[in-house]
Amino acid sequence: MTTWKKPDSSVRPAPTGTALSFHRIGKTFPDGTQALHDVSLTVGDGEFVAVVGPSGSGKSTLLRIASGLTEPSAGSVAVGSELPGYVFQDPTLLPWRTVEANVGLLAELDGVPKEERRRLVADAILLAGLTGFERHRPRALSGGMRMRVSLARALTVRPSLFLFDEPFGALDEITRERLGNELLRLYLREQFAGLFVTHSVVEAVRLARRVTVLSARPGRVLAEIEVPFDYPRGGGLQFDTAFGRVARSVSDALRESFT
Repeated sequence: MTTWKKPDSSVRPAPTGTALSFHRIGKTFPDGTQALHDVSLTVGDGEFVAVVGPSGSGKSTLLRIASGLTEPSAGSVAVGSELPGYVFQDPTLLPWRTVEANVGLLAELDGVPKEERRRLVADAILLAGLTGFERHRPRALSGGMRMRVSLARALTVRPSLFLFDEPFGALDEITRERLGNELLRLYLREQFAGLFVTHSVVEAVRLARRVTVLSARPGRVLAEIEVPFDYPRGGGLQFDTAFGRVARSVSDALRESFT
């Protein structure tokens, strides 16, 4: 997990009411690989949007462009927050630090005074369900617990925008669902905007207000599908007939990406 502080030449402030906006984004790497083509996508303040697509469709590249870690070859990106939280599939924890020290790392690097940092860390640990594990080190934690630490670390900087790069992709199905529910709880409490990359259609529909489907490389937007279910969403929502219809729409669009 990392944070974005200063925009490079390709990142500009987003207009009021917009957390993140891509306008006709293209990305070609130095080796000639074209990852993205003419991608436009907007995430409003407090909106949770999922992105699905085949492997190599540029999903993670979009997040890197939004964070300022990679510049687009064409188009522009606007970000409303100066401190987006970036959560990777790998929790990227420092093995020699305790949970408490890992959670406080970003605030420490940002020079937050010690007393304020202690308060932020305690609140983030409580929000992420890590109470009682403050003195544990990463090797003593399950994969799900390590991901909770990564989320808590991002929460200490109180971002209004989160970028999620398949954060639950390496976890078993039950843990993945449980952490998805925890993420929704945090989303409803904190009201941040989120752009969530995943390979799972069920996960995308269960978490997001809208699902964007990208084509095979070079990634372009094939469909944007609204998810009509109100929050909070019950744990059994994915077994509902209406859920199945939405998931089918996403799956059908995803299949088109291979044609």
